[in-house]
Amino acid sequence: MTLPPQLTDRTALSRNRARAERQGAELFLHEEAAAEIEERLSEVNKRFTAPAVVTGFPAPWQTILPGARIVEDRETLALDEGAHDLVIHALALHWANDPVGQLVQCRRALKPDGLFLGVFFGGRSLAELRAVLAETESRLTGGLSPRVLPMGEIRDLGALLQRAGFALPVADAVRKTVTYATLFHLVADLRAMGEGNALTARSRRQAPRALFPEAARLYAESYPSEGGRIAATVEMIFLTGWAPDESQQKPLRPGSAASRLADALGTRERPLGDSAD
Repeated sequence: MTLPPQLTDRTALSRNRARAERQGAELFLHEEAAAEIEERLSEVNKRFTAPAVVTGFPAPWQTILPGARIVEDRETLALDEGAHDLVIHALALHWANDPVGQLVQCRRALKPDGLFLGVFFGGRSLAELRAVLAETESRLTGGLSPRVLPMGEIRDLGALLQRAGFALPVADAVRKTVTYATLFHLVADLRAMGEGNALTARSRRQAPRALFPEAARLYAESYPSEGGRIAATVEMIFLTGWAPDESQQKPLRPGSAASRLADALGTRERPLGDSAD
């Protein structure tokens, strides 16, 4: 059987993360995501006693959820069925070759009425870097190499929760602007977060010598920020869903309303086809 092509080279991704850990990982975006998740949990009227976190970098999540089970981000997650009342998928889902499969595994790991929270980078992230690399490389070589991970748009990603069987699904996004001295500082930060190029289709050839200096010049020209710096967009998408349970609110059956909408609105009901007075 021929397997479908994989977006992510998991071996390269693991290598990138391990290198980042050895060199002192730069995890400020993980810390931002963890703080956002902590705030959302504070608004949930429920106490969680058996949490699990799927992540490539445990430290920020152990701070907000001490004692949580840390699960390595892999295609097959080491989660026991029905073992947890909270599962967080932490800044790793954008690398998944099968995101729906990841969500299904998380749902199965939840007890009835358990909560799932996912956070990952969305499609508007690094839009500036994509644009300048594409323009520069196409001008220098007449072609393009896959250099920045394609990421999903929020309008498409919310439906993944329903496909995975979650109840009460919600998707929302938080966008931030981060500034850097140059494109080279941005790229160094991505590598320090383990977010270097791990695409299966990435080019293994040496990049043209002029590519990054020219892209840096174009970036500074096209996306300037205060103090001679450059601006980079980061979009974090948050997915929220619950493991189905009989205690949860459910929509009413069509035709089961106890009062008329026209009465609530204080207007006169007209048969279909009647014109307004």
